[in-house]
Amino acid sequence: MSDKHIQTDVLIIGASASGLMCAIEAGKRGRKVTVLDHANKAGKKILMSGGGRCNFTNYDVSTDNYLSHNPHFCKSALSRYTQWDFIAMVSEHKIPFHEREHGQLFCDDSAKDVLNMLLVECEKAGVRIQLKCEISKVEKKENFLVATSLGNFSATSLVIASGGLSIPKMCASPFGYKIAEQFGHHIWTTQAGLVPFTLQPHDKEMLSDLSGISLEAVVSNELISFRENILFTHRGLSGPAILQISSYWKAGEAININLLPDTDVIELLKARQKKQPNIKLKTVLTEILPKRLVPALLGIDVIDKTLQELSQLRIKEIAEQLQDWQVKPNGTEGYRTAEVTLGGVDCDELSSKTMESNKVEGLYFIGEVIDITGWLGGYNFQWAWSSGWCAGQVV
Repeated sequence: MSDKHIQTDVLIIGASASGLMCAIEAGKRGRKVTVLDHANKAGKKILMSGGGRCNFTNYDVSTDNYLSHNPHFCKSALSRYTQWDFIAMVSEHKIPFHEREHGQLFCDDSAKDVLNMLLVECEKAGVRIQLKCEISKVEKKENFLVATSLGNFSATSLVIASGGLSIPKMCASPFGYKIAEQFGHHIWTTQAGLVPFTLQPHDKEMLSDLSGISLEAVVSNELISFRENILFTHRGLSGPAILQISSYWKAGEAININLLPDTDVIELLKARQKKQPNIKLKTVLTEILPKRLVPALLGIDVIDKTLQELSQLRIKEIAEQLQDWQVKPNGTEGYRTAEVTLGGVDCDELSSKTMESNKVEGLYFIGEVIDITGWLGGYNFQWAWSSGWCAGQVV
């Protein structure tokens, strides 16, 4: 590494949601801040999030909305920089936004509004952002020394905000985990989270004609259940309820799907059997379920029967197929379409107040690279804002 170094107080690797927030806060304190990123644009994941509208936070945030091997770790940061603090910032910049179901907040116009807000604040705080920057070496002597394609840097504080492995086309990389390991940190095994499921060959064939069908359902496993929409795709199952449960799913495990959470199917069929014994099962079920779904799940022979032909046992079996449908996913679509990465830098080796490493003074980890994963619904962005803000108070 050359002896000539560009001096900066704080070097942040990753022009991500957490990285930009940290840069703003450190800059406000009069620190000289440089942000490096290998992408050609800052905040790429911000721009593509929420279908281009950026689900930037949620009205209802608690530690229950996060997964981690240390579930209490996120409490301090989330309570010190809350969703209301970020909403105040958005409102101050006069960005129009709206609430969707489950307290989710989205920009009215474009995710660009949130990114531009962060970049304006960075400029005001004197933050320097350098893009298309490849990092070849990081070491710690008296200061952190970082060799890059844009020159060598020296900093007293090094912040890793490089994200996880999800969505590689957005320049995701394992960089942050490698740096953590280099400095002696334990990494919890990473895997794709908030990700669609692929199906076993038999189920894929059975459900192949259902692509595009969406309906509200309760999806559960032994740990948790979610009531939101599921979506049948040509590869398998997606939609909010599926993405949510995927973060709690283990390979080889079945999930249970209740396609009619507000209906007592047994009572419905018994009542109609009395009133209209000659009506066909498919006529009754297609009143409450999408037409293509009924034959795929129950088979044509069954649904063409009249209600009077169904025994009490058969009615019970039909109810179970619709309200306790067991699916054993073949796997997930992986990091290619995952919204987040589960696992990461072990929280037990960081300060929950400042995000500083307990092993190396001046080294910080923020955002997705840490073993904190939020639910779908703005929680991962809130973790980025909160963890970035906390580190920004001290770097």
